[in-house]
Amino acid sequence: MSTTYTLPFEEPVVELDRQIEALAARDDAESMQVELDSLRQNRNSLLEKIYGQLTPWDTVRVARHPNRPQTADYINMICRDFRELHGDRTFGDDRSIITGLGRIGSFKALIVGHQKGRTTQERIACHFGCAHPEGYRKALKKMKLAEKFGLPIVTLIDTPGAYPGLKAEERGQAEAIALNLREMSRIKTPIISIVIGEGGSGGALGIGVADRVAMMEFAWYSVISPEGCAAILWKEANESTNTKAASALSLTANHNMKHGLVDAKISEPLGGAHRDPQQSAEQLQRWIIDTLRELERFNARSLVERRYEKFRRMGTMIEG
Repeated sequence: MSTTYTLPFEEPVVELDRQIEALAARDDAESMQVELDSLRQNRNSLLEKIYGQLTPWDTVRVARHPNRPQTADYINMICRDFRELHGDRTFGDDRSIITGLGRIGSFKALIVGHQKGRTTQERIACHFGCAHPEGYRKALKKMKLAEKFGLPIVTLIDTPGAYPGLKAEERGQAEAIALNLREMSRIKTPIISIVIGEGGSGGALGIGVADRVAMMEFAWYSVISPEGCAAILWKEANESTNTKAASALSLTANHNMKHGLVDAKISEPLGGAHRDPQQSAEQLQRWIIDTLRELERFNARSLVERRYEKFRRMGTMIEG
């Protein structure tokens, strides 16, 4: 699959893609099938090698790929009968968080997720995936609705962080996120969260307190973005400091699994979700359905107690 945006480390693959497309477009393409198969095999081998040794900073770049599936894309691919629910009944409707009811497999569920937008106009309307307080309040109100009707909650995390602007702070950004953390820990219905792209700081945690938390293979999840960390530690965010910061933050799926911060890593297609969104959606749907089936056996009280213990176990302290 060719894309209009090329990651620096993917340039050799793009050249092979061009050769494959040019050969496949020829009138005598059928007679060139052996050469085509050889080129595709070389392309796949190269992708496997490149994506098998990505640095943490390269992983961040993949998570930000403009063709990577977003919440709205996954909803279209894995949800049936989806009906979006709008507004927080306090201020307005924040387009950077999508909420709605739909079916995933045999499960009726509430779906909540960050949305970044595709076009420039959409991205501005969605604040580039950075939610305002009304977005988190909207999410919580819909979660309370799901709890009332006994519906499981599925959240898709994809944000560099909550919106840091003056108006968001005036409307209670920190309070809205803190309230979500508290209330999500108490909701008496199954909650599962998946970091599908970026999982930045409190912006991610605002919809990320769940019974099971997973990450897509090339997503990142951390207390701060590499650029933010670099700007604080080295007073400058550039290629060198961003690379060092990304490594120090241990933000990849493997790192988060190792530290017990997430429960599962969901595999992506060869070359990342941006190369085959449909296959990525199938992998995601399979994990969601399997996890919801597993959580079905717990009663409401047990869910809340286990959720509390799960987050209570995170982190360690050594006394001198």
